[in-house]
Amino acid sequence: MSDSSALEERLAALGRPRLLIVGDMIMDRYVIGDVGRISPEAPIPVLAARTSELRLGGAGNVAANLRSMDARVAVMGVVGDDGLGRAMRERFEEEEIDAEGLLIDPTRPTIEKTRMLSGVQQMLRVDWEDTRPLDGEVLERILERLPSAVAGADAVVLSDYGKGTLPEAVLAATIAAARGCGVPVLVDPKGDDYSRYHGATLITPNRKEAERALGRSISLDALAAAGDELIEIAGLDLVVITLGPDGIYYRSCPDAGGGERVEGRAPAVARAVYDVTGAGDTVVAHLALYLADRIGIEDAVRLANHAAGIVVAKLGTHSVTRAELHARLAEHAPPEGKVLSPENLGQAVEAWRREGLRIVFTNGCFDVLHVGHIEYLRFARARGDVLLVGVNSDESITRLKGPLRPVNPLDDRLKVLAALEMVDAVVPFEEETPRLLIEAVTPDVLVKGADWADKGVVGREWVESHGGRVVLAPLVPGRSTTAILERARGEEAERP
Repeated sequence: MSDSSALEERLAALGRPRLLIVGDMIMDRYVIGDVGRISPEAPIPVLAARTSELRLGGAGNVAANLRSMDARVAVMGVVGDDGLGRAMRERFEEEEIDAEGLLIDPTRPTIEKTRMLSGVQQMLRVDWEDTRPLDGEVLERILERLPSAVAGADAVVLSDYGKGTLPEAVLAATIAAARGCGVPVLVDPKGDDYSRYHGATLITPNRKEAERALGRSISLDALAAAGDELIEIAGLDLVVITLGPDGIYYRSCPDAGGGERVEGRAPAVARAVYDVTGAGDTVVAHLALYLADRIGIEDAVRLANHAAGIVVAKLGTHSVTRAELHARLAEHAPPEGKVLSPENLGQAVEAWRREGLRIVFTNGCFDVLHVGHIEYLRFARARGDVLLVGVNSDESITRLKGPLRPVNPLDDRLKVLAALEMVDAVVPFEEETPRLLIEAVTPDVLVKGADWADKGVVGREWVESHGGRVVLAPLVPGRSTTAILERARGEEAERP
């Protein structure tokens, strides 16, 4: 089963867990128009505004992402005693998000971020905010309500935008309550002191945020060391680092999950990137949803990765629905079954590439399957993640080997090969050599038998010029289709 197909099954079985979002509540305003001239008053562009719209941002966007995925959601945070705060509460009601934990602080305004856009280009952002840490009566009321709110959740997200809603007292109380209930608590962090989040289940910094926290740049080769250091600093079970075009990296504490470390990197799957606003919210929301439903971190990261790939192709903060995610996974899934046609081969190869799989290609007639073929195919499969086998058509075999071949027709040969566990896909070709097929696939590894060492491997130049390599497989002595057929004909002649 392909990775995308397995993820579709996970998504189809997803329940409706209850999530609690605690953090900075923000309203995002988008003013969209066109720039056609420069101001005569100053050397600045003039935006001829056409539309203005409000969207939930910050912790509210995390909540909106979860509601779009049909989760049950409650929020806890602070807004001002103003029209924007009332508008936020109305949005939560429209989205059927439990806003009982949304408290009013008359001493501060509701946070607003206004973005000015010309087309898809963001020109200016204006922030209205008071980032003082919560204190006084509002802080006391938050701390009073936290234990019961956490106890009613299947997972908790701490959405920290550095706007004052998550002072150390709130962080500590939330994490302690979650740990006491056995509820995972996920943090979208801010700042450079991750010890503030000590005891959380996992944090989700992007690469720049992780570099700031560690005080150094992080190359792809250094991700494991960086992950271990962040885990130690914050006493985590897991760390997830978003890497933009390099995908999402995850690593667990060796003591988490029964003592076996989990690590991996999901490659980026975005087809186009118009706006990364809110992508971090999408990732932490989806991770929380899947962990709340007891889905393992590997599948949780892959699903969150696909969700993020959808939102970055949209302008502004957006959410992903289950239907959208199902459709996206279906697009990334290779064709059903192992037997491919030349027409759907490209779809399969594209799906494998998007999943970051290393493609191995080999080819042959495979007329009468024998142990030499089995060992050869097993050797080839061990060279990568996917083994694609090109199979000569009946006509091409006849041209190569004479009118008595093939013994078995193409359809039979394809089905027999597809039944082998080491073969991931088979595809026929009409030509006498697989050159066109190799150029269509551009495999990472091209495997041929050692008997081709002096003949010249077809496709070698193409594969190597595209960064791949050619590997010659050892042969099993005395095992060949020709020898088998000769013995069979000899036995027929001796039979009375």
